[in-house]
Amino acid sequence: MSAGVPLASWKTQVFESLLGFLPDWVQITVLALVVLGFLTAWTLKLKRRIAARRARRTGAPVPSGPSGADFLGPYAPGNQGGDAARSGAREPSGADFLGPYAPRREGGDRA
Repeated sequence: MSAGVPLASWKTQVFESLLGFLPDWVQITVLALVVLGFLTAWTLKLKRRIAARRARRTGAPVPSGPSGADFLGPYAPGNQGGDAARSGAREPSGADFLGPYAPRREGGDRA
């Protein structure tokens, strides 16, 4: 006697409906690739976890891949500790580019 409740999750039903019209050898290949992808992701996660644990024990920095800042190329910010910081010059802010729309600065004395 069925209560009309599906036994599989919606993800499984979508997956089966996408693969249901394909030949068996394609279904098996796709399933094998999905399993291989999960195993690869799990292995990489485990390797990172082990490396982090070893680094904590030895006090060494944790190895990490390149970040987004490594690929900025010509858009990378300039040297922050340059001449402007030493000479006391103020770095321009967003208000400097507003022109006539910039808010007026009030004087230091308020009477």
